[in-house]
Amino acid sequence: MSIGVLRSGGKTSRSKRTKLSERSGTSADGPFRGRHPTSHERMTGLPWDASYHDGPAPWDIGRPQPVIVRLASEGGFTGAVLDAGCGTGENALHVALLGLSVLGVDVAETALAIAREKADARGIDVEFAAADAFQLERLRRRFETVLDCGLFHTLDGDERTRYLASLTSVTKHDGTLYVLCFSDDGPDTGPHPISQEELRAVFNPSNGWDVAAIEPDRIQTRYHDDGAPAWFATINRI
Repeated sequence: MSIGVLRSGGKTSRSKRTKLSERSGTSADGPFRGRHPTSHERMTGLPWDASYHDGPAPWDIGRPQPVIVRLASEGGFTGAVLDAGCGTGENALHVALLGLSVLGVDVAETALAIAREKADARGIDVEFAAADAFQLERLRRRFETVLDCGLFHTLDGDERTRYLASLTSVTKHDGTLYVLCFSDDGPDTGPHPISQEELRAVFNPSNGWDVAAIEPDRIQTRYHDDGAPAWFATINRI
């Protein structure tokens, strides 16, 4: 999960930061492991992995998001499941308890290592792998259900187009995508708030998708007592 630029003051020391001007984002041994940094990474000057170096990331609440728990209890997850931007794996681990085949992917190797440790400690059968959200076709797999919990809202316009193509390549026709993102509606919004119109502009029938519902919800973070305003979108692959 990649919520955004929620960070308490001084939590990541200057000495541990890797600025884009200091190291290349395209070098295989650089901080971005051969991939181009995202707009969020360019803005912060940090790779996503750095969010997990000094304790839990701001979005890492140590449990699945409540809306995911509710959705799972209602039978919203079916078939093979992909969690895109899984972070330390709480959502993927919860869904795997349903007995479904679950793959959680992220670019943050530290988060994936933590997720695997959790799976081993809890005895849960779930798979975690490093993957670029813009190149999901490299997984060479297709999924009935895809979860995006806190990833979409970190992307800018051009990145959304690339991400859409990537999602399309791995989501089966008649499959379902769930997007939980910060909302622009309400006080104390999180970073990168998204409007309903922005969601519908990306996921539309001309692109092979149909927005079935967008409902107000909350995203729990380490810095919001009652969560931040969010949209929970149910989107069908057509």
